Amino acid sequence: MMNWMRKPLAIACLLMLATGMGLSQARPSFQLEGIVRDATAAPVRGAEVTLSNASFHSSQLTDHEGRFHFGPLPIAAGKLTVKSSGFDPVQQSWDAVVQGAKPIEITLSPQALAERITVTATRTEQRVSDTASSVTVLNRDDLSTSGGITLDDALGQIPGFMLYRRNGSLTANPTSLGVSLRGVGTSGASRALVISDGIPLTDPFGGWVYWDRIPSTSVNAVEVVEGGVSDLYGGSALGGVINIIPRRPHDSSIEFDTFYGNEETPDASVTASGREGSWLGVVSSEGFHTNGYVSVLPPLQGSVDKPVASEHVATQFTLERLFGDQGRVFASGSIFEDARKNGTPLQNNDTRVRQIAMGADWQSPLAGAFNFRAYGGPEDYDQSYSSVASNRNSEKLTDIQRVPSYQVGLSSQWTRTAGAHQTIAAGFDGEEVKGASNELMYSSGNISTAVGTGGRQQVWGLFGEDILRINTHWLITGGVRVDDWNNYDALSVTRPLAKPGPLQVTNFNPRTEHAFSPRLSTLFRAKDNLVFRASIYRAFRAPTLNELYRPFRQGNTLTLANSGLTAEQLTGAEAGSSYSAWHERLRMRGTFFWSDINDPIANVTLSTTPSLITQQRQNLGETRSRGIEVDADARLTSTISLSGGLQYVDATVTNFPANLLLVGLLVPHVPRHDVNIQARYSRPRLLTASLQGSFVGSAFDNDQNTLLLNHYFLLDALVSRPLGHGMDIFVAGENLTNQRYDVARTPVLTNGPPILFRAGFRMTIR
Repeated sequence: MMNWMRKPLAIACLLMLATGMGLSQARPSFQLEGIVRDATAAPVRGAEVTLSNASFHSSQLTDHEGRFHFGPLPIAAGKLTVKSSGFDPVQQSWDAVVQGAKPIEITLSPQALAERITVTATRTEQRVSDTASSVTVLNRDDLSTSGGITLDDALGQIPGFMLYRRNGSLTANPTSLGVSLRGVGTSGASRALVISDGIPLTDPFGGWVYWDRIPSTSVNAVEVVEGGVSDLYGGSALGGVINIIPRRPHDSSIEFDTFYGNEETPDASVTASGREGSWLGVVSSEGFHTNGYVSVLPPLQGSVDKPVASEHVATQFTLERLFGDQGRVFASGSIFEDARKNGTPLQNNDTRVRQIAMGADWQSPLAGAFNFRAYGGPEDYDQSYSSVASNRNSEKLTDIQRVPSYQVGLSSQWTRTAGAHQTIAAGFDGEEVKGASNELMYSSGNISTAVGTGGRQQVWGLFGEDILRINTHWLITGGVRVDDWNNYDALSVTRPLAKPGPLQVTNFNPRTEHAFSPRLSTLFRAKDNLVFRASIYRAFRAPTLNELYRPFRQGNTLTLANSGLTAEQLTGAEAGSSYSAWHERLRMRGTFFWSDINDPIANVTLSTTPSLITQQRQNLGETRSRGIEVDADARLTSTISLSGGLQYVDATVTNFPANLLLVGLLVPHVPRHDVNIQARYSRPRLLTASLQGSFVGSAFDNDQNTLLLNHYFLLDALVSRPLGHGMDIFVAGENLTNQRYDVARTPVLTNGPPILFRAGFRMTIR
């Protein structure tokens, strides 16, 4: 029986083998390999290579030798796209029959700064050279070669970028990390909007910025638009917009970055992604700690002075469903925890932020592009304050605060190209914030009073924009926005605790304000390498719940809240030109700007004693910021580049009927001079070295211009070397001249950090 089965089995096996061979021939697989080089024939590591056609899409990064490999492939032809920071993208067709087994060689050309793409200035994708606004783009190379540790350190390369306190997010109290651009000033709350993937990062209660909320390995680039942009972004964009663009991995990968520095300063950041079909998951996390430094120097230093220190943990996770080149939907969540020691044993603060978000991006050749974002979550901020004795050898607790808040918001935008000469955009956004400042007040070391003050805010806005390219020379952009700001459910409750007393309740009247924010910009291209541009605009910023209801103390300076504050209104104009030469290897830009702010919110001094300075947030009559900024970028050779810029700004109080003595004085914390220069040497196979220098002019720490903060110069550097297999080692230093520059006078002088060295490595796994 077994014998008669052998012949049919043999025939069946032959048929199966023939069928398998036929299927193999019917569905062959192909290989594609190649190498990416720069103009000097050096390999380009980490370039993104994408192979796609109507039914297939795959991406990967080149290895340390600039090589890539796709295979086995189910397709025999497609489009190959290669992108890398600092280079122009390259596209070319691939056909397995024509190419055969021969590797593809692709050469990338250096990208002029003017050719970088921005999406922030007009909410649509445009070349920087075609944008009438003042835009600066820091790409991944700019960020990774910065000698500074934090993102705000890297942004210090942009003249006019200032925080309320000079020591930055590494050790400063987070409530002092608001942004000032072009001398509009800041009293803690930021006068520039900071966003990432369309979602605001500015604190919903106080308006300051947690610069460490985004892990460093997940940041791809940063776009900075200077000047009022409320026509597109609403009240938080009175002075400009800073857009932190996240990395968008297409396939499975790991990015890891770690270092260790003096002052016991470790850091580790990782971004990992995984893809399965049309689903993509991304997780990013970063942990940081520093023991810090003592900010009060001898002979003022006393036994109560301890190091200012900080630590934080930030985690983000995102799940996306991709729909080819048409769009995506996603859901994400983030957790951020930050703890800081503010220079004495009793002065500390910590923050906990939780946020969830969801959104969608979709584009159609006929209907245009749509995007939607929704986000929300709680935040808790805790702060303790003390009174320090004049000899700085003792302190007493004065106030413990807990500030809970909750934020929810959404936005949507539609963009469509109408013919070859016009792009239109329209959208809306809204946000509601609920928050309170709950305090335990101390007297002579004992709790005396409990105070709770808070309310709700709601802001809604509608905007529209029209970008009209009249011909090859003229581009006109017009935008308009209307906003409605409501403040309601606001009250203050005071309960005596040291001795019995009546409960005091104050209900604040609800308030509503409306804002109309137009903008008109024009760009004239006189020649291919010479562009003139001009803009006029109006912008506004509503007071935050923090400014309305939360007092705070910095050293021996007490700042009171003011529930009667009104919105700030800015009227501004700018005009400038851009010039390029040497096939755009040299680019220069100059801009004159003018901004008048009506009812700006400032910290106004009420009284001064040897032990306490008392201020209150008030609406000044008017301030004016006018000045000029110039910057240049030059690629001297294929390996050496130089860039730099300067800004001169005169920011003064022009009107304040309540106190005429302030008229003519300088706006606090705004230096007249700000100069930056960067140099970079890059041989990807050998060495990358960068140097950043910045000079910041003197400024005043108070409205009366009596507390002077002297000018200073900082020098940072970084050197890295590849080890192969996607790994680099690096050493870096901040403040290499070890200058102990002025940070604040409250009224005791505090100083910035000393020299900070660090060494570490970066690794990419694909």
